[in-house]
Amino acid sequence: MKELSERSGVPVPSIKYYVREGLLDHGERSGATQARYDERHLERLRLIRILREVGDVPIARIAAVVRAVEDADLPLNDLLATAHHALGPDPQPDTSDDARAAVLGHLRAKGWNVSEVAPSVAVLAAALDAVRSSWGIPVGPEVFDGYADAAFAIAETELSTVDPTPGRSATVQQVIVGTVVFEQALVALRRLAQEHHSHRRFGAGSGL
Repeated sequence: MKELSERSGVPVPSIKYYVREGLLDHGERSGATQARYDERHLERLRLIRILREVGDVPIARIAAVVRAVEDADLPLNDLLATAHHALGPDPQPDTSDDARAAVLGHLRAKGWNVSEVAPSVAVLAAALDAVRSSWGIPVGPEVFDGYADAAFAIAETELSTVDPTPGRSATVQQVIVGTVVFEQALVALRRLAQEHHSHRRFGAGSGL
């Protein structure tokens, strides 16, 4: 286990915890106090580490991803959906049913094939509720269409770069890293662009 820890970068206590939680198989016994671990264990630890450190995914959700990876009969699309849903965010309990139905119906009308239980559906519905409350008018989800069209193009480009040939676990790792890292970059770039356009429109010399 010490060698497995050194190769994976995961501390021994964490490895023991993952074994207890069923996220990692026991190694093959090679002595009274020793066990032999192989590349399968190393690959699984890499996946768990990425989910924990990059995705900040709770253990219970990691277990769901691990089960999906091990289910060879589960289509790759469903596996990736499980990984995406594991990233969260947490459920939005105060979101109105009307906003959820409106968001889901609008996306499907645009041709998007999305699950009604996807956490991001609830997030978008909560955003719609917030816009309606702030503006005081009954706007529909089309208010987000400019963002939706941009997101659609970005997602299409991102998924085109995913290489499934290394295997299910490695594919999940690609998607998790790509989603989390580039999502952070997207938010940062949007805010920097807003700063740029704010200087142009409201800065010194703008006449305002």
